[in-house]
Amino acid sequence: MQKELELFNGSVFNEDSLSPKFLLIIDTETTGLEPGIDNCIEVGSILFHVESRSILAQNSFLIPSESNSAEVINKIPAKISRLSQPWEEGLRYFNFMLDRADVVLAHNAAFDRQWFGINPLPAITKPWICSMEDISWPKELHLKSRPSVRDLALAYEVPVWTAHRALTDCIYLAEVFRRCSDLEIFLEQGLEPKRLMRAEVSYDERNLAKQAGFRWNDPVRGAWTRRISDREITTLPFEVKEVGL
Repeated sequence: MQKELELFNGSVFNEDSLSPKFLLIIDTETTGLEPGIDNCIEVGSILFHVESRSILAQNSFLIPSESNSAEVINKIPAKISRLSQPWEEGLRYFNFMLDRADVVLAHNAAFDRQWFGINPLPAITKPWICSMEDISWPKELHLKSRPSVRDLALAYEVPVWTAHRALTDCIYLAEVFRRCSDLEIFLEQGLEPKRLMRAEVSYDERNLAKQAGFRWNDPVRGAWTRRISDREITTLPFEVKEVGL
């Protein structure tokens, strides 16, 4: 009992850590790729306490939609989303979880964050971390520079039983974080300011850029580019130059 009291009054936690204490892990399923034309049809979220590696709350709800062009991917028939269900209550609970979180985290955050601020989803002003691009996962896991949720989960020996439903992908990430001894470091580094940089490499050196997570033609045509922090720049075996879009 004393241990439990110490846990919840914070005395066993490192209050000096720069890592966020509460994460809101988010995933969305949508009817297409274009906000303003397509809609978010499902939101999944988990409130995760970093230091105890604990799931505090989880939530998933469908948003009614007239159609779903992405049904073949997410397996959500539009007519199912329109069944009587407490999605508005789910959205209110999501807002409570969001209010408690220090940071919002998603895998491919650039995609997920663009749906927030479009009715009925709230705008999110809290910092975001992308677990696909902002975190450099250990090299000994032999992951791609931008791993999928599935590959990340399997690398941490998390069983994978299905894909492309919002809460399921959140659970995979939470289970990875539970197994991750260096999570605080990864999150701190994930919050570092990043700039879009172009790799100054020749054609023969292109594999160096690829191995360092730089992408060809995306978002700059004819260049290897990546959003990267100043700390990460110092570890590169080639020169880089900032790109202004």
